[in-house]
Amino acid sequence: MMLLTSNYVAGYKVDKVLGMAYGITVRSRGLGGNIVAGLRTIAGGEIREYTELAHQARQEALDRLSQHAKSMGPNAILSVMFDSTEMAASMEEIIAFGTAVIVSPVSGDQQLVKLS
Repeated sequence: MMLLTSNYVAGYKVDKVLGMAYGITVRSRGLGGNIVAGLRTIAGGEIREYTELAHQARQEALDRLSQHAKSMGPNAILSVMFDSTEMAASMEEIIAFGTAVIVSPVSGDQQLVKLS
């Protein structure tokens, strides 16, 4: 299934819009990670513990978006975006969402590129 941030797929037409698909995760850094990250703020620079947490959370949200979409039957998700909300001092909700669609090539000689 293609996941795209664009509103269209070049060379394809949208045959059917199936609706919004989404994937949500809520993450928290453990106490040990918060302590190490806190110490890193003294020296400044990138806080690798939080960068890795953000990367993992976004990937999990995308994976859940794909899982949710599969139940709808699309072959592409358009306009994929992320949003996040701080839920508590050390918790954050990350959501990936987009529009589940069925697309087909504009000309019959193209094949749908599959990205998994």
